Amino acid sequence: MDVDTGIDDSLALLYLLASPEAEIVGIAATAGNVSAPQVAANNLAWLDVCRAPDIEVALGAAEPLAIPLRTTEDTHGPQGVGYAELPQSARPISARSAAEMWVDLVRGAPGEIIGLCTGPLTNLALALRLEPRLPLLLRRLVIMGGAFNHPGNTTPTNEWNVHVDPEAAKEVFDAFSAAPADRRPIVCALDITETIEMRPKHVAQLAERAGSLPAELVSETDPPEARSATSNPIVRYFTDAVRFYFDFHKLYDQGYLAHMHDPFAAAVALDPSLAITRPSTVDVELVGAITRATTVADWAGMWGREPNADIVVGTDPEVFFERLITRVGDFARSVYPQEAAR
Repeated sequence: MDVDTGIDDSLALLYLLASPEAEIVGIAATAGNVSAPQVAANNLAWLDVCRAPDIEVALGAAEPLAIPLRTTEDTHGPQGVGYAELPQSARPISARSAAEMWVDLVRGAPGEIIGLCTGPLTNLALALRLEPRLPLLLRRLVIMGGAFNHPGNTTPTNEWNVHVDPEAAKEVFDAFSAAPADRRPIVCALDITETIEMRPKHVAQLAERAGSLPAELVSETDPPEARSATSNPIVRYFTDAVRFYFDFHKLYDQGYLAHMHDPFAAAVALDPSLAITRPSTVDVELVGAITRATTVADWAGMWGREPNADIVVGTDPEVFFERLITRVGDFARSVYPQEAAR
């Protein structure tokens, strides 16, 4: 996992921890939603809350490849996790960099590792500079990023992760032009992830599945200082993080909801059949005065270049939410059985 945790990044991590078929072999902290050190601290603390085994967390680059870092605390809260309050973790940071971890892991298990990127692609671009064969060494790559036939969420045409480091995104897509068809990145762009709308009912259903009491009722009338009082610590964190995301989306007239960009990408990484994909050649605009950082898909093959990505063009959000609620609810109950309703 390469993440800029981030509310929805933390929920993507939770989804994988709650999935028995997943083994997380490393977490790379990339600067994006908040600074890289804060991202790493969030990851370590979240592993503590989830009582996870030791998982390597490596610190990534402090800045994008070519431009100053821009963070977005207004979207994710001052610490990157919304209204949630995480304890400081005693778990150590890895001695190797995020790029080194990428390279060492794929070299050590060629063809076995799935990469999941839910933040800017800085660390992966740096890893590709160290190991250009990385697209052939990975089993598959899943990227949350970009916007194609859909408005951007940062400028009129571009999506946040690509906006933070467009040079890195271009290096990654260019590098994967050498990948065979079965190892092309699966790209979960805003076109699809903004259809994955979490609402208060989903939070209530998850808490009920976890056996957490009292019932978790989230409302748009809740003041910012409100905090979850439900019994299960995982559900409490989940609620306090997501409620900030609800408030943010409402502030920008999108409704009292939260787009589950990153958990959806995590679900696709485990089960690509959740997604309908279409191959295309993807490139990133770097010089446009008003379109810089825009992802462009050559659907018709006008460039005469082979596809370098499989773009998700369809899914069933209800299937995703059923899996999220079932997996995370059951996981939260198993980690904190004494907190479950009796």
